[in-house]
Amino acid sequence: MKKVRSLRLELLSLVVASLLALPAGTRAQQVLSSGTEAVDLTELSIESLMDLEVTSVSKKKEPWSGAAAAIFVITQEDIRRVGATSIPEALRLAPGLQVARIDTSRWAISARGSNGLFSNKLLVLIDGRSVYTPLFSGVWWDVQDTMIEDIERIEVIRGPGATLWGANAVNGIINVITKNAKQTEGWLASAGVGDFERGFGALRYGASLSEKSSLRVYGKYFDRDSSPEVSGEDGNNGLESYQGGFRFDRSDSSDSLTLQGDIYNMDEDYRISYPEMTAPFSSISDSTGSMGGGNVLGSWTHTISEDSNTSLQFYYDRTNRDDSLHTESFDTYDLEFNWSFVPIAGHEALIGLGYRFITDKLEGRQVADFSDHERSTDLYSGFIQDEIALAGGAVSLTIGSKFEHNDYTGTEIQPSARVSWLASDNQTIWGAISRAVGTPSRSNDDISLDFGVAPNSDGSASLLRLFGDRDFESEELLAYEVGYRIQPKENISLDLALFYNDYDKLATVEMAGTPFLELDPSPAHGVVPFAFDNLGEAESYGAEFVATWQALESWQLQAWYTYFNLDASVDQDSTATLTLDGDDPRNQASLRSLIQISETVEFDSRLRFVDSIQSYGIDSYTELDLRLGWHPRPDLEVSIAGMNLLEDQHSEYVANFISLVPAEIERSFYGKVTWTF
Repeated sequence: MKKVRSLRLELLSLVVASLLALPAGTRAQQVLSSGTEAVDLTELSIESLMDLEVTSVSKKKEPWSGAAAAIFVITQEDIRRVGATSIPEALRLAPGLQVARIDTSRWAISARGSNGLFSNKLLVLIDGRSVYTPLFSGVWWDVQDTMIEDIERIEVIRGPGATLWGANAVNGIINVITKNAKQTEGWLASAGVGDFERGFGALRYGASLSEKSSLRVYGKYFDRDSSPEVSGEDGNNGLESYQGGFRFDRSDSSDSLTLQGDIYNMDEDYRISYPEMTAPFSSISDSTGSMGGGNVLGSWTHTISEDSNTSLQFYYDRTNRDDSLHTESFDTYDLEFNWSFVPIAGHEALIGLGYRFITDKLEGRQVADFSDHERSTDLYSGFIQDEIALAGGAVSLTIGSKFEHNDYTGTEIQPSARVSWLASDNQTIWGAISRAVGTPSRSNDDISLDFGVAPNSDGSASLLRLFGDRDFESEELLAYEVGYRIQPKENISLDLALFYNDYDKLATVEMAGTPFLELDPSPAHGVVPFAFDNLGEAESYGAEFVATWQALESWQLQAWYTYFNLDASVDQDSTATLTLDGDDPRNQASLRSLIQISETVEFDSRLRFVDSIQSYGIDSYTELDLRLGWHPRPDLEVSIAGMNLLEDQHSEYVANFISLVPAEIERSFYGKVTWTF
């Protein structure tokens, strides 16, 4: 995975020089890295931004300003101007999310608390395909990727969305939406090099097959350096990836069809600590892992009439992972049907049915194992929702519920009620009450994991072993939210959301039975058994505030601040010594500036603050990201970026349950060239 950096710099210089030597085209319209007509964020009015259409709140198009949820939209222009090279980096733009990098490949991402490497309360979708792993009902963020220039927008909802999207949409939803193939016709090539982003590149070609259909194909590669350990030494946790895919779109007056797919392969290094039976009771090993897989998705939308349409979606997803702890392979088949119609005047109904079938193969290694090495599970779901227009359309009341049947806990019901009031042309007040559940995962059910060692007084040691629990129940949430959006002036918008969450049956790790003697591996040692249980409860509350100001025609400022507090406790019968309290920063803030210096030069900066995380001993930090972009010709962009510039390195999070050697995030720089032709 090591490359010669000087050679890369020479190659990059050669590419830039060659591109600049090409004959310049007219500047009738600037072309960005998306390969489409430019949409400069600083030239968009605040009103246009508030009218951005979103679909994740109610599964239909509606303006962001009127949505009855705490939603934030990250556009393609946002992603380009912030210099993000991955989806998690782009998510740092969203208020209410905690986005923390553990090392080069691993992330902890959550909304409104309960963060961790194995966070399971955030539903993530890419073009309607759920990317959670059944292993722990969370997301392997290292393999969630697509061509960054092809992302149209990312819709981030803080708060439950289970009524439409189902279990595990507990604290929020992230919906990554890529562009229609018709929007990406022509060639796009990008390449970059840096000290952390050691090398990355992508090539895409899109073509019109007819007046009604278009196709694009892409391939991409990246090689990321290791994140250092606290001591400053190399953490040996680099990541290298190859990925390719396609998308086909066809549409006419009554039907639209999409067929798309991806295939990927990744190799990673990491350093992990294993429990040992003799002093010092742990050993560190340099390990390697590989991840691969692919998916294919097809969706068809049919317009029956002006007030009625149907949609049918199917996807197949294959994932493989092979590391020093386990091997896994999951095959997921998912089918979903939706019907939107107007039963009577003033009502807009939405009905949906779904079925998901998952097969898996799991093998443990070293300190992990599973009771069942192969298993198949079914998930049946349905939902009904009615949006009712009141007060002449100024008030919208949406009520509905999701009904699911899974193989772990049986039937789950997740209702919600949302109301949105257009108080005037420039202000919206909304509120919501929702119930959501986080259903058990494969690991909750039947894992066996040696997660620690307890030294004994005689110099021996006992293993701490976590077992799954076949009686583990769903975690429950009852959420209350209110919000207010206003555009007091043409160049200013304000967005405030307040929430209170009441959790019950939260996962705890409990002592489970009498310690026992184990002879293998030698020497003979005691084992202290633990098991998952549902003896935790918590209350959390907070506020999220976003302000956007078009200070000048060529200068836009955006600031946000979030406050979060969680009080967790356990049942009096619990033996757990740890709770969820303290796993998330109490305060976070961001200030972002976008300046169009001239027609061809742009300068962007972002200052962000993240509070301390007490339970992991992580200090608060403030960091600065800078980016300078230059468009020497309409089809060419050259940019340089510096990330995390205020400190040499800092900690953001640590892995829980598996003892990865802690890594820190260091200052980094990269240069990038993007050419559309």
